[in-house]
Amino acid sequence: MPDTADRLIEAVNAHDLDAVMRCYSAHAVVVAPEIVAEGPDQIASYHAHVWEGFPDVRLTVLGKAASRDLVLIEMLATGTHGGPYLALDGEVLHATNRRISVRQCWIFTIEDDLIVSQRLYYDQLQTFTQLGLSLTDHTRSFY
Repeated sequence: MPDTADRLIEAVNAHDLDAVMRCYSAHAVVVAPEIVAEGPDQIASYHAHVWEGFPDVRLTVLGKAASRDLVLIEMLATGTHGGPYLALDGEVLHATNRRISVRQCWIFTIEDDLIVSQRLYYDQLQTFTQLGLSLTDHTRSFY
C-alpha cells in the first residue's frame, strides 16, 4: 500500500499528470482545505491548479506510517508562488513570486493499490503569511 502513495509523491514531483491519475481509483475523492475534488476530472484539475500556482512545487517526505488500508505521510511542500492560486474564500491569489515551505500531512485510504480517499492538512495561516498576506487580508477564509 505505501507503494501507491510513494508513486503519487513521485508523480507530483515530476508534474506528470498521467502518472498522478494512475494512482487514483475512478471514484476517488480528494479533500483539501481549499477544495473537495471528486472523480478523475476534478482531481486532475486540482493537481494542475496547484502546479499552475506553484510551478516548482516539490514534496519532501519526512515520515510515513501505514496500517491496513491507511497510509499517512508527513511532508514538506516547497515552491514559488508563480501563478494564480485559489484562496479558501474562492478568491484567486495572483503570483507573489514568494517561496513557501509548509509542513503537510496527507492521509490516504487505498483499495486494490489505488487511492480511494486522500485528505490533505496544512497550516493555511502559515501559507498565507509566507505569501505576504495578513490575517485581515483573508479574514473570511478563516471563519
